[in-house]
Amino acid sequence: MKVGILTLSDKGAKGEREDLSGPALSKWLEPLGVKTVRYEMIPDEETLISAKLIDWADSSDLDLILTTGGTGVSPRDVTPDATMKVLDRVIPGLGELMRLRSLAKTPMAALSRAVAGIRGKALIINLPGSPKGAVENLEAVWAAIPHAVAKIQGDPSDCADQYTTGTSQK
Repeated sequence: MKVGILTLSDKGAKGEREDLSGPALSKWLEPLGVKTVRYEMIPDEETLISAKLIDWADSSDLDLILTTGGTGVSPRDVTPDATMKVLDRVIPGLGELMRLRSLAKTPMAALSRAVAGIRGKALIINLPGSPKGAVENLEAVWAAIPHAVAKIQGDPSDCADQYTTGTSQK
């Protein structure tokens, strides 16, 4: 699986802050055999974010695009807004699961507006900007990601044959 990590940070894009979330995600993914093939940091500008997501998703060389930063309620937190504008389909359960798992750690998780969805053959997931939050949120949904990517890219296999919940199937 090939991933692109897009960090959204006004200060980081100006060189005033080092991005730690992108490297933390890349390090977490490496032992899983997931290769980070694109990385970029841009300012929290909705049009720039949307354009970059379109470019990366439509280039067809990324399976997964992770964004870090801009998922909260501050005026400059526009990542979910930019993401929603470019998605073909939304996958609400991923954002819901990230918020649910995060609520066990902090009540501020209720303020997350992170979204996830599909553009073309790529899965796009918004993650928080902090390294700890980004990794914890990706970890919360990771069990579903390889399957989601396979299905998005046309895997015709029957899900019931691959994944069971422990109930008997007739």
